[in-house]
Amino acid sequence: MERCSWANQSDLEKKYHDTEWGVPVFEDQKLFEFIILEGAQAGLSWSTILKKREGYRKAFDNFDIQKIATYDQNKIESLQSNTDIIRNKLKIKATVTNAIAALMLIEEFESIHNYLWEFINNKSIINNWKNVNDVPATTPISDELSKDLKKRGFKFVGSTICYALMQAIGMVNDHTTNCFRHKECKELIQNT
Repeated sequence: MERCSWANQSDLEKKYHDTEWGVPVFEDQKLFEFIILEGAQAGLSWSTILKKREGYRKAFDNFDIQKIATYDQNKIESLQSNTDIIRNKLKIKATVTNAIAALMLIEEFESIHNYLWEFINNKSIINNWKNVNDVPATTPISDELSKDLKKRGFKFVGSTICYALMQAIGMVNDHTTNCFRHKECKELIQNT
């Protein structure tokens, strides 16, 4: 069984690739989780973030947007000593900032899902890359999404991070064509 070459380093990566990556996500709390985790990845590997994912869920109240938006300085400082997450002060503060911005998005668009998926006219993009080197790091859509998120106050949402988010939540199917998940995700997308 062939899978995307990036997903063969560990069992954790294989499981994530085989069950989550590229599957359309519509639930706001899960979408917010991916926004935060993709931002936390900046300058690091995705495997590092996957290893700390459960730690993030515990530390950040299972990505409860309402709760995170109320975190005060004491909570931020306590998170900086939590070895279960990336202890970067800017990334921790960005999580709180992004929760506040996400609440404003929800108020305006009724959901994070409505906002994000509007960038692709509510229809996933199915790509047909032959190998991982063909997959772009950014696209005009991720550029546009990044620009708009920044305008709305989000942090750690550069175009590369936004494209990784789009891949993770199934806005694009970037499984390579030789990967068994390409066809499965394509069918999932067509049935949503």
